Amino acid sequence: MSLRRFLPDRFTCLLVSMVLLASFVPCHGRGTQIFNALTDVAIGLLFFLHGAKLSRQAVVAGLTHWRLHLLVLASTFVLFPLLGLLLKPLLQPLITPDLYLGVLFLCTLPSTVQSSIAFTSIAGGNVSAAVCAASASSMLGIFITPLLVGLVVHVHGAGGMSWHSLFEIVMQLLVPFVAGQIAQRWIGGWVAAHRPLLAIVDQGSILLVVYTAFSAAVLQGLWHQVPGPVLLGLLVVDAVLLAIVLVLTRYGARWLGFSREDEIVITFCGSKKSLASGVPMARVLFGSHPLGAIVLPMMLFHQMQLMICAVLARRYARRGRSSVEV
Repeated sequence: MSLRRFLPDRFTCLLVSMVLLASFVPCHGRGTQIFNALTDVAIGLLFFLHGAKLSRQAVVAGLTHWRLHLLVLASTFVLFPLLGLLLKPLLQPLITPDLYLGVLFLCTLPSTVQSSIAFTSIAGGNVSAAVCAASASSMLGIFITPLLVGLVVHVHGAGGMSWHSLFEIVMQLLVPFVAGQIAQRWIGGWVAAHRPLLAIVDQGSILLVVYTAFSAAVLQGLWHQVPGPVLLGLLVVDAVLLAIVLVLTRYGARWLGFSREDEIVITFCGSKKSLASGVPMARVLFGSHPLGAIVLPMMLFHQMQLMICAVLARRYARRGRSSVEV
């Protein structure tokens, strides 16, 4: 058996590199202003390109499968936040208050698009439904996530979300996305033909935010506040959340009578959380909080969901081939 499947991918290595760079060479002063400006440009460009890439035809075609989409959205925007709040007595003793706030924020995020579709395809699921479910989650998340953050953060006792924060989300994420959708008729084909460019902007914007966020957090004493046992506790918290949602989405889909192909979509789309949307949103919504602690639960969950869902996708694929052979 090849050891490569157990090794982290290149993007994960880059994320770790940014954390290490920020830990030893944090940006400050004028450098912080420059990196923040670069990050704003990269995030705006990222959502513009996503808007130009997203196929409206595929989304419209998939809206007929409304039961599946409702279940995915309920898992993403209802089940996750409720778990984050209901499991507070179990989770909070394991981590610091700032990290728990980061876990609550993680629970409000939309689903991923690329990895949800990729794992659905590998597992032999309903790819067109996955495209629609993940895309709808990503688009609605621009509106729903800030509102959920206001609710769960208020319940947590850390204040609410200001209208200024919502306005910044709209200007930084939604306006470029809508501009991309408008420009799709002219540049959609070019964007689709240059997917590596989108990947560079996607990953580059995340790396910039991670570096600036962890730089500020390190200067505020992040690693003195997150010793080894607390980091281990955070891994346990992320693992518990992911395990509960995977079990509930998988067996909930079966109980509700969905086909195997649709069960795969619900399992993968309903259990994912988007790092690409979460990092820029955290930067806007939690500007007054230690961003390193807010982003860290999301980064660990991102890698965990990729590793576990890769194993699940291969299991689904093997079982699908076995049933066909029988």
